[in-house]
Amino acid sequence: MESSKVYFIDFRTNPKQNILAKLRKLCTKAGLSDIEMAKKFVAIKLHFGEPGNMSYLRPNYVAVVVKMIQENGGLAFLTDANTLYKGRRSNGVDHIQSAHENGFNSIAVGCNIVIADGIKGTEYREIEINQKHCKTAKIGSAIADSDVVVTLSHFKGHEMTGFGGALKNVGMGCGSVGGKLEMHSNAKPAIDTDKCTACKVCERNCNHDAVHVIDKKAVIDYDKCVGCGQCIAVCVYGAAQAQNDSEGLQEKIAEYSYAVLKDKPAFFVNFLMDISPECDCWHFNDTPIVPNIGILASTDPVAIDKASADLVNKAQANHNCMLDDHTHSSDDKFNALHPTTDWKLCLNYAEELGLGTQQYELIKID
Repeated sequence: MESSKVYFIDFRTNPKQNILAKLRKLCTKAGLSDIEMAKKFVAIKLHFGEPGNMSYLRPNYVAVVVKMIQENGGLAFLTDANTLYKGRRSNGVDHIQSAHENGFNSIAVGCNIVIADGIKGTEYREIEINQKHCKTAKIGSAIADSDVVVTLSHFKGHEMTGFGGALKNVGMGCGSVGGKLEMHSNAKPAIDTDKCTACKVCERNCNHDAVHVIDKKAVIDYDKCVGCGQCIAVCVYGAAQAQNDSEGLQEKIAEYSYAVLKDKPAFFVNFLMDISPECDCWHFNDTPIVPNIGILASTDPVAIDKASADLVNKAQANHNCMLDDHTHSSDDKFNALHPTTDWKLCLNYAEELGLGTQQYELIKID
């Protein structure tokens, strides 16, 4: 397979060209305006950020992309699907309110929000894919019914997939609540009782009443557990741990990405800034693991994620971040952060499915 083109800008600016102008130039060079959009519904898939987390994308960047789509006649809307875990984005009402609190509204970005799988996460289209793990995929109806998908991803670490980029934004992010359950179903955590302090943080944060402290140790009820990983992220003692079905989870994410993208044109932008060690789903964000790098754009989700990971891994780690002194020299920062995951699994399988290639040409735009 031939290499894919991934376009790149850094954050250097001057009085004649600010970062928003550079973003427009990047998207133009990468081919956003070449997609036929006239009178077509264009889903702009992004993560609105859990309130309290400050590493989500600024609405100003989104507004640039919205404007470009509208200039080409597209009917743009912002979208995301509801979450499995306990938080402010687990139903359509709170989800929209959270987006508004973080600045995503029609005045700031120039278009409206449609929660992809509705008020309760039950509005989806079951798309036939006949792949290794999933015969069908439950994709939020607003995304499934769209004509074009544009994905804006804040690139960051992730406790269950190593990092979150374009593929995770599309695959996990576009799945309905039932679809997310299917993707997580074989990735259930376990409790290391030697490390458990009975602090009950996992119990308070479980959205499925699956974790309870019994006899001063956390216990998981696997009949209720859906494998969402929230307990892993909130446990500061390392007691809640993944049981390492990373391969199954990541391959299902690739299959769901295949379902979203198989019949429609798509465009991907990864923002390598405020690169936090964990997902924007949490109501906090830790110190970025590396300095801000730049913004990437491509029509290939596999290539853009591989290029993004390579740039982060080549960057000098920030001090006083989750990467301690021992791992600052690591060639794989995401593995150092989350050693039970292998982020390459999703890319390898996505490439096998024909979603793109890990061979890329990085083209810098000034």
